[in-house]
Amino acid sequence: MYKPRYNPDTFYDWMEIPVRFRDLDPLNHVNNAIFSTYYEEARIHLIQQVPALYSDMQRNRSFVLVNIQINFISQVEYPATLLVGSGILEKGNSSVTSFQAIYTKEDKRLVSTAEATGVWYDLAAQRPTRLPELEDFEAMSVSLGE
Repeated sequence: MYKPRYNPDTFYDWMEIPVRFRDLDPLNHVNNAIFSTYYEEARIHLIQQVPALYSDMQRNRSFVLVNIQINFISQVEYPATLLVGSGILEKGNSSVTSFQAIYTKEDKRLVSTAEATGVWYDLAAQRPTRLPELEDFEAMSVSLGE
């Protein structure tokens, strides 16, 4: 499992997320299921930063999540603010695999990583469709282990 140290240049996009009291489990830690929501919010934020994807969304297209693997590294307690970094590992004709990591804002401690694959989907036709041309693909890329 790749555990990147905090570096603002590692990821194409960053999103800040405050931990909400409702995110906690009975042990006062962020519930493991909530991490999926944090990653989803950050992936949506990433899409909104990429003009080709954002404009294609206006044509009734979006990513459909087909796989996600989340690694839990350290617990998060309330109150906290998290930094979620997002980038792209690989791109296919209609799919994208992302790599993301969550850090605590205060001390930049890595708390989780995730790898997710989504398929670009035509919502009207109810089928996968070709990704738009991603001119910034190199800038969005993340290399594991570097």
